[in-house]
Amino acid sequence: MLQALSSVLPAKFRHKGPVIPVVRLAGAIGIGTPFRPGLSLAAVAQGLERAFAVKRAPAVAILINSPGGSPVQSHLIHKRIRQLAAEKNKTVIAYVEDVAASGGYMIACAADEIVADPSSIVGSIGVVSASFGLDRFIERYGIERRVYTSGTRKVTLDPFQPENPDDVEHLKALQRDVHQMFIELVTERRGASLSTSEDLFSGLFWAGEAARALGLVDRTGDMRTDLKTRFGEHAVPRLVAQERSLFRRRPPGLGGFLASGMGGPAICVDEALTAIELRALYARFGL
Repeated sequence: MLQALSSVLPAKFRHKGPVIPVVRLAGAIGIGTPFRPGLSLAAVAQGLERAFAVKRAPAVAILINSPGGSPVQSHLIHKRIRQLAAEKNKTVIAYVEDVAASGGYMIACAADEIVADPSSIVGSIGVVSASFGLDRFIERYGIERRVYTSGTRKVTLDPFQPENPDDVEHLKALQRDVHQMFIELVTERRGASLSTSEDLFSGLFWAGEAARALGLVDRTGDMRTDLKTRFGEHAVPRLVAQERSLFRRRPPGLGGFLASGMGGPAICVDEALTAIELRALYARFGL
């Protein structure tokens, strides 16, 4: 719409340089609640499509700030960005804010170029699963766990039962499969620029300059400066807002609504646990 109007506006009101649509992807991937939705393909698809639909844009910028999360949703978002880039013949540039780790880095690899701040945290190419062992706790307090299944392995890794070595090996085999997919994706997208360091796919993470030396990012800098350097002083980055349905909009005063009890204790607990999980994800990277 703005591009169509620019042709009839006086010269002084027209943009002198290209407009670069920016899609911001922030938060944990696939981890959320109805009131705090996480990143998923369903949540970001419309914003991505609107950004790639800007015909005259020479590139689409993806602004990333994510510690990771669901490998499936990370991969789906990655693939959708690549599909749109091919369909619309657009260059994609990823800009890392605080962190692009694990699934966040998988999404960044959908870009043709990755730019990070010197203090950004990048990497963590690995797979993790964490739980608790509560079998001794419930035994101490005389709590009896009753589980009925129709499959002998249906309660694999139940935290209320003693750890089974066979269950652990099954989980590790699954993690190896997902990790191998991640390694192949990064290797395919980053190519010859990657370092041969043994630590590269170990799950470690690095600050921006070290990540550049390892080939995980192409250069360091900030989005606005980098876009002006790349596309001219008059290049204009423009944020493409994600559209939200009425149900998914955060109502005003949600904190007071939940505190009053009207939201129900289940919602309060769910929100609290999600916030703790998100905090733990970012805390892994010192954030």
